[in-house]
Amino acid sequence: MRFTDRPTLFSSVLLALPSLSSAFYLPGVAPTSYDEGQTVPLFVNHLTPGLSRDDQLHSVFAYDYYHPQLHFCQPEGGPKDIRESLGSILFGDRIQTSPFELHMAQNETCKAICGEVKFDARSAKFINRRIAQGYNINWLVDGLPAAQLHYDAVTQTKFYSPGFSLGDLDDSGQTVLNNHFNIEIDYHRVGYRGKSQYRVVGVLVYPESRADSRVLEDGTADCGTRNTIVALNEEAETPLTWTYSVSWKESPTAWATRWDKYLHVYDPKIHWFSLINSAVFVVFLVGMVGMILIRALKKDIARYNRLDMISLEDLDGTSAAVEDGIQEDSGWKLVHGDVFRCPKSPLLLSVLLGNGAQLFMMTGVTVVFALLGLLSPANRGFLATAILLVSAIFGGISGYVSARVYKAFGGEAWKRNIVMTPLLIPGFIFCTFFLFNLFVWAKGSSGAVPFGTMLALVLIWFVISVPLSVAGSWLGFRQAAIEGPTKTNQIPRQVPPMSGSLRTIPSILLTGILPFGAIFVELYFIMTSLWTNKIYYMFGFLFLCYGLMIITSAATTVLLVYFLLCAENYRWHWRAFFGAGMTGGYVFLNALIFWATRVSFGGLTGTVLYVGYSALIGFVVFILTGSIGVFASWAFIHRIYGSIKVD
Repeated sequence: MRFTDRPTLFSSVLLALPSLSSAFYLPGVAPTSYDEGQTVPLFVNHLTPGLSRDDQLHSVFAYDYYHPQLHFCQPEGGPKDIRESLGSILFGDRIQTSPFELHMAQNETCKAICGEVKFDARSAKFINRRIAQGYNINWLVDGLPAAQLHYDAVTQTKFYSPGFSLGDLDDSGQTVLNNHFNIEIDYHRVGYRGKSQYRVVGVLVYPESRADSRVLEDGTADCGTRNTIVALNEEAETPLTWTYSVSWKESPTAWATRWDKYLHVYDPKIHWFSLINSAVFVVFLVGMVGMILIRALKKDIARYNRLDMISLEDLDGTSAAVEDGIQEDSGWKLVHGDVFRCPKSPLLLSVLLGNGAQLFMMTGVTVVFALLGLLSPANRGFLATAILLVSAIFGGISGYVSARVYKAFGGEAWKRNIVMTPLLIPGFIFCTFFLFNLFVWAKGSSGAVPFGTMLALVLIWFVISVPLSVAGSWLGFRQAAIEGPTKTNQIPRQVPPMSGSLRTIPSILLTGILPFGAIFVELYFIMTSLWTNKIYYMFGFLFLCYGLMIITSAATTVLLVYFLLCAENYRWHWRAFFGAGMTGGYVFLNALIFWATRVSFGGLTGTVLYVGYSALIGFVVFILTGSIGVFASWAFIHRIYGSIKVD
């Protein structure tokens, strides 16, 4: 799903619940008021793939509006780029000026955009393929996307779907190009200094195919008649004329709520059912963990501490019998001398946990900002920009956590830890993104990130994130090492072989499935929006799902670690990380299922990009949830072993 322009207290959440399906608007964005007859600019954006008639996604590439083979009319002097945010560029937006002439509250019955254009055979093949793949044209009028009117049969409501079709397929399967655009603009009248002014509150486009449209000798246009289709000939030239009409309608919609009609929730009952279902899982898991904690911290610990008193009295061998019963009943106490032993590859684990803490903070802050309405769809790409900047600022968290963890493990290669924390994981993600961007660039897609934007990403990384990470590491290494409540034996205890669900692969698969279940439904909507270039804005649901995922990841990992310790397996660090991190593996598997059922690329490049980016998303979720699992387990182990008396 694409993220575009697109109250942490319990009471604040309750207040937000009624507005989960409503639009939020960024405070401080000033509306633009127009006088009657004043020019209203229409900007064009890239062409994006959508779901075709067979409800399949056939491409992942966007194309520049003024791509030579599309033959769209250009403004005099050529199109000029409109300044965009960093996030908008990363998501492929390429906004430019257009030759369309719109004047506030003045209708146009028929107007030619330019003179006659001719499609050669190569261009006809290109555009016919784009039509068959379900490509949409994207325009912007006063910051609002031009949309098509859709009807939701489930909720029985009409809503605006951003973008409108480049063409269509007729009943015989022949491609039909839309060359006439009926533009319908809603405006809201406001009083300003004693006179009326107007604000744009909605933009609809009804595209049509009219083969007999033409420019007359006197320079005026004849928009032709309906039901005369334009079918591009792939073996010869096809002439046509681009035309449009404009109609203005007064609307009661206020400017502050103009996005509401664009932001539509598909079947909200599914969202609520998903949340309720996930909440039931959370209550069940927390209940199980609570029972374990009560048993471990009260019953077992009380009996274990009582054993020490009995041993001192030496009551005719009674202590030995009690000790045998306790060891048999709760094996987790037997590994108290090894449970805080340094895991394998402590440097790598500390780096992963540092980056996981950074992702945790970044995701939480960004979702809360979006929930509060601070990341409005009015500012295109502002969400992605916020993610990048917030992530860079939290580089200090990454360095600090990584240093504290590495020092707790007894690591001595502190210089390597300081260098690897801000470079290893971000560097891997950046290099992967750069490699995939080469594929997009080779395809001639407008979604290829320009070199200047890549340079900006590197500057943000090395100017903000890396120095903050180094500072955080320096501060972390200056702190006292985190010590366990029990001493570690010099000789490691032998780990007995695991059986059943405690074996490595079954335990990892079982631990990650419940956190994935908490986000499964919302993940489907995110994936759909991301790959079909739609607006995602349901941050209320996302906020709740994120909280449920955190609780579920922590609870399932604590259960896994407790059962491992009861089986006298003290090597819990990596098992906890991979167990909770398996949620990312299920995210990738879900993307593959989406690919198999809803995607039909038919080309190697599109497949590589889809699978590659899906794997990258799964990798990020893997680090995030894995870190949550390790920290929750660490806190749990400190709690239970800090409550027993050990000689």
